[in-house]
Amino acid sequence: MRNRVADAVSFPMRLQAYMAKCGVGSRRSCESLIQEGRVMVNNKVVREMGVKVGENDIVQVDTETIELADRLYYIALNKPRGYVCTNYDPNEDRYARDLIDIRENRMLFNVGRLDKDSNGLIIFTNDGDFANKMMHPRYEVEKEYIVKLDRPVAIDDLTRALNGIYIDLPHPYRIKRYDLMPRTKEFVRVTLIEGKNREIRKIFSFLGYDVKSLTRIRVGCVELGEMRPGEWRNLTREEVNGLLSGSDGKDKKARGRR
Repeated sequence: MRNRVADAVSFPMRLQAYMAKCGVGSRRSCESLIQEGRVMVNNKVVREMGVKVGENDIVQVDTETIELADRLYYIALNKPRGYVCTNYDPNEDRYARDLIDIRENRMLFNVGRLDKDSNGLIIFTNDGDFANKMMHPRYEVEKEYIVKLDRPVAIDDLTRALNGIYIDLPHPYRIKRYDLMPRTKEFVRVTLIEGKNREIRKIFSFLGYDVKSLTRIRVGCVELGEMRPGEWRNLTREEVNGLLSGSDGKDKKARGRR
């Protein structure tokens, strides 16, 4: 799915909004880049949030000039293990974004997290407004995973995870729903809403389990399906609209909540 970016742009606009529309990241992540002193406007470092830019201003992030993209991209990738989702890390050399073989892949960024040791579905875009909405708690976009543990999981432990576990934050880590996998007691299907950093791994580690593998199979209404590791596809218009409307593509009554 592709749309013209220029159709929705009017100047002047706030610097972080311009950066988001250029595909640097969500507005929140762009604000962090500004505060870290990594953004220049017309060769001057900017750290304030209130700065506005015009159509002829030159904006650079980490000394690289950014521009509005000609098109908007919404892409689903099956990330293999061993790849990172950050756009830049001096200690890493395998970036998930590089698996997407389009000319503008340097303008793409991931929506949400999927850590290096995990694999499965992750969404990339260059639409900062879309990413901002996707990550806003109000939209409650579900993420579904298949988790392999080192031993059969106890129902009592899953119930504790449903009710919420306080680990290292003032707010609890909590799963929304789980489904036991038939004939494979070491596997469990888990659904989250918030997706804190390494949330599933922290929950099961706290409960005394070792996570052997973690595969994300769904984000909202978008499913991993038959994509092989490293494969990607464009989202359909229906999928993009479904993500923004909060649709998860599932019959929640039929699935139930354990």
